[in-house]
Amino acid sequence: MSSPTSWTPQTWRDRAVAQSPAWPDPAHLARVEATLATKPPLVFAGEAHRLTEQLAQVEAGDAFLLQAGDCAESFDEGSADSIRDKLKVILQMSVALTYASGVPVIKVGRIAGQFAKPRSDPYEERNGVRLDSFRGHIVNGDRFDAASRRPDPDRLLTAYHQSVATLNLLRAFTKGGFAALSRVHAWNQEFVANSLEGKRYAMVADEIERALQFMKACGIDLHDDSALQGVDFYTSHEALILPYEQALTRRDSLTGDWYDCSAHMLWIGDRTRQLDGAHVEFLRGVANPIGLKVGPSVDVDELRRLIDVLNPDNVPGRLTLIARMGHERISRHLPSLIESTRDEGRRVLWTCDPMHGNTFLAAGGQKTRHFDQIMDEVSQFFSIHQALGTWPAGLHIELTGDDVTECLGGGSRLHEDDLDLNYTTICDPRLNATQSLDLAFYVAEFLRGFDLASGATSL
Repeated sequence: MSSPTSWTPQTWRDRAVAQSPAWPDPAHLARVEATLATKPPLVFAGEAHRLTEQLAQVEAGDAFLLQAGDCAESFDEGSADSIRDKLKVILQMSVALTYASGVPVIKVGRIAGQFAKPRSDPYEERNGVRLDSFRGHIVNGDRFDAASRRPDPDRLLTAYHQSVATLNLLRAFTKGGFAALSRVHAWNQEFVANSLEGKRYAMVADEIERALQFMKACGIDLHDDSALQGVDFYTSHEALILPYEQALTRRDSLTGDWYDCSAHMLWIGDRTRQLDGAHVEFLRGVANPIGLKVGPSVDVDELRRLIDVLNPDNVPGRLTLIARMGHERISRHLPSLIESTRDEGRRVLWTCDPMHGNTFLAAGGQKTRHFDQIMDEVSQFFSIHQALGTWPAGLHIELTGDDVTECLGGGSRLHEDDLDLNYTTICDPRLNATQSLDLAFYVAEFLRGFDLASGATSL
């Protein structure tokens, strides 16, 4: 991909910036940006290009995308155990999906950079006190006091350094033996293993283990196959704080293309997808694969114009459209959008985010989501693709490897009275490991029914 000639990493600054924090000291921010611009890239252009190629396989119906991780990463939760347990869940889900569908699962984490969150209201008020809303640890703190809520540019540097540490550990885990298929049983955490979903996963792991033993008995050297000894794992986040993104943007010496080296994949949120806005302007010029959240307010004409701007050359794997409609609205809004991209030959991936349109307040005031509503949206997403003869390319979810009590129902059988037991998110509610595995098995059954050659259902 060649970057547009009228684009530079700075052209977004001439546009309106939605969801921008009110930085109190622009000179301080500029100094931090200059420091970040001297830092090594977090990812490399070749890695992002390889992800684009793999997403092109997904778009063709030859693979499936699993994009999963934290709602908002916390500066307080960057331990090795936390990162490992999150990776375990994603690996478990990938095994369940691959085993059922027979296609590879491309694994992209919401990790090593997902520190910012958009807000519906720039301010929060409690007991007559009005402060800036919490916008994620890359901007301000989650404690409700004036000092914590003041946007602090130094947090951009903290986000960078925590991302460095997270990426180092992820690369060690995914390429250093932890993600080897022979360790498939080791990914099952104790509190998950005792659940029905964990036991079902153990049965799948047993069958994989027997298949590996058979291959070994046939003289196949399992240690000589890199695909069995490790996995490709990519990072992604919402490109919300544009000074951070620009500071980590580099020009590839081989191709001359610009890459945002803060992550392999970036996405534009439903609140920042303005056609003439700064976020669309910035991401149209980088060569990374990018995502676009598509909510119920998007119509066919707006989507067409966004695609024209973000993927003008119709490059396969370049653009992922992440539907986040809500279970009560998806069947009204999504079919016409998919039909338009199908009929116009748009080379895009359609994935399902069943989390963000299904958030509500419990009786105790906590934000939560119900597993049944999440599953209902996923089910409708697959049914729509079945009816249109198109490929349901992936799943985009918020999860954690911890045994949290933030979402209701699912394999954990959580009720509203259970929310306070271990509600730890700093922003939106996440599926715990058991619920995530439960969801993976449901999606695996949907995938099993598809004719992978044509994208149409074989049921």
